[in-house]
Amino acid sequence: MQKITVAMGDGIGPEIMEATLQVLQASGAKIQWDPIEIGEQVYLSGNSSGINKNAWESIRRNKVFLKAPITTPQGGGYKSLNVTLRKSMGLFANVRPCKSFYPYVPTRHPEMDLVVIRENEEDLYAGIEHQQTDEVVQCLKLISRPGCERIVRYAFEYARLYQRKKVSCFTKDNIMKLTDGLFHQVFREIAAEYPDIEADNWIIDIGAARLADSPEMFDVLVMPNLYGDVVSDITAQLSGSVGLAGSANIGEKCAMFEAIHGSAPPLAGKDLANPSGLLRAAIMMLNHIGQPETAETIKNAWSCTLEEGIHTEDIFRPGLSKEKVGTRDFARAVIERLGKLPKELKPVSYAKEVQIRIPAYQRKAAGKKQLQGVDLFIDWKGSDPDILAAKIRELHPGFQLKMITNRGVKVWPEGFEETFCTDHWRCRFELVENHTGANQLIAELLIQAIQNDVDVIKTENLYTFDGQRAYSLGQGQ
Repeated sequence: MQKITVAMGDGIGPEIMEATLQVLQASGAKIQWDPIEIGEQVYLSGNSSGINKNAWESIRRNKVFLKAPITTPQGGGYKSLNVTLRKSMGLFANVRPCKSFYPYVPTRHPEMDLVVIRENEEDLYAGIEHQQTDEVVQCLKLISRPGCERIVRYAFEYARLYQRKKVSCFTKDNIMKLTDGLFHQVFREIAAEYPDIEADNWIIDIGAARLADSPEMFDVLVMPNLYGDVVSDITAQLSGSVGLAGSANIGEKCAMFEAIHGSAPPLAGKDLANPSGLLRAAIMMLNHIGQPETAETIKNAWSCTLEEGIHTEDIFRPGLSKEKVGTRDFARAVIERLGKLPKELKPVSYAKEVQIRIPAYQRKAAGKKQLQGVDLFIDWKGSDPDILAAKIRELHPGFQLKMITNRGVKVWPEGFEETFCTDHWRCRFELVENHTGANQLIAELLIQAIQNDVDVIKTENLYTFDGQRAYSLGQGQ
């Protein structure tokens, strides 16, 4: 008997969770609930994270968490509980199957059947932001080799386990050559270990365009966090309805399962909500905990319910649907069909071994790291980069000022007067020659900047690794 942590959630959450638990119980699933309270009431009690210590202990103890949608109160000061849960519990993989259930759920893509696997912890969602000048704020995009290896390998292992034929990688490494470039590089390395699975890479913009037009050409998609967040909602809607989609958040020790839609407060208490998203998440949970036969039974009963035209209001269509039902009656209809197989929709048959195990990360030998210089980011209210260059170029004899950029575009030397500039300037200083004490020279450069009333707001050291430049150039250089 598997004990799982359950959160009833806010808005429509309690209704769809109750319906889901009724189906699980009727199916004979070998699970016990351990209820916790998270979300709106915890936020409003003064806990800015929306979760208390007892809830954390339950999730960490049971390792499996079935979560209904929650409401985050409006206004500042409230942290995203989903992001907190994913990062705190190491839930590195977000898995969202997106399949058409045509003609019972209307869609323009009746052959669509794909899975989006999204990296869940890194990228711009690291949430590291700073305001640096009056006019400029920054958000750091963090991509790590361990993070890339885990999510990419998970995607290929998922494809192999579920007998899928292709894994596609979405990146933007024609622009972000180091961050997205690392993700793409790791994808190529790991794809070579799976010769039985086709692999291809798409620039995110054209890939997303092709996905919106012809989703049936894709099978498994893997991508960094932000792209995955956007693309997975698009694919869910392309399949017919975001409201039908469930997702899994998988880590090495814990897993969380949830519907991807929100708590929909206007529908709360009206017995109108479709519980399918959370129910499909629970099916993924049953597979994860080693109860695939029960998962098959529920999924096939759910498909029978759709086929027989028993639909909630969100997917009800006159002429096709036969009975409009509420949340509770939809759950009862699924329960009544447990043990039946659909006739039009394909019955499912899940693998009996469904645990995907990712080997521990093996850190590679450190490369030869050599300092080449430093970028000083400067808050300066002038508009002529020639004046700024004259002010800073002689700060230290150990460095040569090579370039000034503004918002990534080179404006000195030989910049264009048409380039619009803010008060945020990146000034690249390269070492005149290699010094064993180069880091000390950077400290001296900063002291000279302070003494000359230069407002340095950030520094980034410039390195090569094994002789390869590991920093970007300026656009227009």
